[in-house]
Amino acid sequence: MSQGDFQVVTSTLTLTEVLVHPLRSGNVELTEQYRDILLDQESLMILPVAVEIAEVAAQLRATQNLRTPDAIQIATAMQGGATFFLTNDIRLATVPGLEVLVLDALL
Repeated sequence: MSQGDFQVVTSTLTLTEVLVHPLRSGNVELTEQYRDILLDQESLMILPVAVEIAEVAAQLRATQNLRTPDAIQIATAMQGGATFFLTNDIRLATVPGLEVLVLDALL
């Protein structure tokens, strides 16, 4: 990503997810580092949870029995034109309409 070989698409929900641990532990420096990584990257597109994404996420929840955060992330990837979805969660490996790559399976 940093070399410009590909672009990453994620949801604003990612910020919520990654900031929990440093905020709980009072680690202001790590909180700022995570914010900088997510908000100041040219090859990282962060999409808000717009109506279209929310509707696709609801459909994914209804048909795939996904948890809301996972459904939002996958819907965001689809809306952002991602060609694949990278995860470490094996339960997400069978989402239709998007190639899901599981990190452990790639190693």
